[in-house]
Amino acid sequence: MATNQDTTQQGFTDAEKAAMKERAAEVRTPKKRMTKAEKAAADVQAVLDKIASFSGTDKTLAERIHRIVTTAAPQLAPKLWYGMVAYALDGKVLCFFQDAAKFDARYATFGFNDVAALDDGTLWPTSFAVTGLDEAQEQFLAELVARAATR
Repeated sequence: MATNQDTTQQGFTDAEKAAMKERAAEVRTPKKRMTKAEKAAADVQAVLDKIASFSGTDKTLAERIHRIVTTAAPQLAPKLWYGMVAYALDGKVLCFFQDAAKFDARYATFGFNDVAALDDGTLWPTSFAVTGLDEAQEQFLAELVARAATR
């Protein structure tokens, strides 16, 4: 009997496994003795270090998106999330940047989680493929981020 299941899939890819390991390391990072301000500073530094580790277009886009998000919604807290640059509101990841190299993709992705509540009728985008940004696109993303952060 034939099935629709792909029998060649043997579980998680190496990139997916690496992302899960990064998330486990993020959760395990000892922060017990840190003040809230020290933890926030460490999270910001981890994001800046992550962005600095990117190369080429991924690095340029991550720097621009970091500037857009931190300017449009300074109340968001930068942090790493599954090894990706992310921004949280009240401890929940609101939006994130996934570099193209992470999963050997054609393009980087800027996305929003459901906490963003960007609902627009019964259909709306939650992530964008990003290969470049012009001023109008930067403004569009800034407006989305600001709207999402003021739920």
